[in-house]
Amino acid sequence: MRAEAWLFTGVAVFFALTGGVYAALSDDPAGIAALMVSLLMSGLVAAFLWRQFGRDGERPEDDENAEVAERGDRRFLFPARSYAPVVAAAGTALIGLGIVQGLWLTLIGFGLLAPGVFGFVFRGGAPDS
Repeated sequence: MRAEAWLFTGVAVFFALTGGVYAALSDDPAGIAALMVSLLMSGLVAAFLWRQFGRDGERPEDDENAEVAERGDRRFLFPARSYAPVVAAAGTALIGLGIVQGLWLTLIGFGLLAPGVFGFVFRGGAPDS
């Protein structure tokens, strides 16, 4: 987890430097806002990863000599065959398209997003075979 934390910390620093230079040399408020939002989002991910690393330490995936069995006692966020992320992403994409194309597509998107959120909340997925 430490490698991912360093990666997103580097991205946040890049956006901080780029945004600072861009804000000093440009009068474009949209570009400045976009760079600052990118800085905040990458900083949020970096903070989460550093917190998880501090709480859990090194993962078995980070050790080149780790055995597969060492991963067995750790919890997962989703079941291995969960369709909830895919369904929720498709519903969100249809909502975004519906805002541009028309209300009917937005309603279909909300209809698809609802089971995706339900799957997230109740950890729905395909049964293990």
